[in-house]
Amino acid sequence: MSTLAPEAPLSALLREGTRAEHQDAESEGFVSRLMTGGLDVAAYADLAAQQLAVYTALEEASAVVRRDARGADLVFDELTRVPAIERDLAHLYGSSWRTEIRILPAADVYVARLREVGTRLPEYAAHAYTRYLGDLSGGQIIQRMMQRHYGMGAPGLEFYDFPQIPKSKPFKDVYRERLDGLGLDAVEVAAAVAEAQEAFRLNRAVFVELGAAHPGAPA
Repeated sequence: MSTLAPEAPLSALLREGTRAEHQDAESEGFVSRLMTGGLDVAAYADLAAQQLAVYTALEEASAVVRRDARGADLVFDELTRVPAIERDLAHLYGSSWRTEIRILPAADVYVARLREVGTRLPEYAAHAYTRYLGDLSGGQIIQRMMQRHYGMGAPGLEFYDFPQIPKSKPFKDVYRERLDGLGLDAVEVAAAVAEAQEAFRLNRAVFVELGAAHPGAPA
């Protein structure tokens, strides 16, 4: 149970409210095997394909939310990921990547959820928080592990590069300030926290299916 007071900032409520779901997602077997060198570049490429589906839906929602008087300040062009993912996939699969990749059922469910609720400000804030702040934090570790264990260079890992954000901590601080300044009422805050929990569950479901597709070497 959260010990935070009801008047706590939204960013703190999101962090505290998703602690368990976050832990469950990042401890999923696929993630553990990928991060410790137990899989291969093909497994990472499959992950990138799922990311393309998710971020396409998220950034379609961003285009709507930025027209919202309250939500406009939460949409940053510096965070746009779809072009980088497309370049990664072209490197990983080749020029015919659009016909080579497959989108898993769990990613389809994730996309459907984003398209259902992602243009509502509380829900958009929840999904953008879980994705983009994760990319600027744990995502940087994933990039290093891919380089260390699979010999990947910059090509194929552009998703984790934010050339317009040279220092992530000050940017993340600004992003949290923007979240806290959205002016959501109590009902909207509760919706945002619940949706952030759902976002982590959806992400974990993708990892589960990736794990089944890429079991790695037997223990």
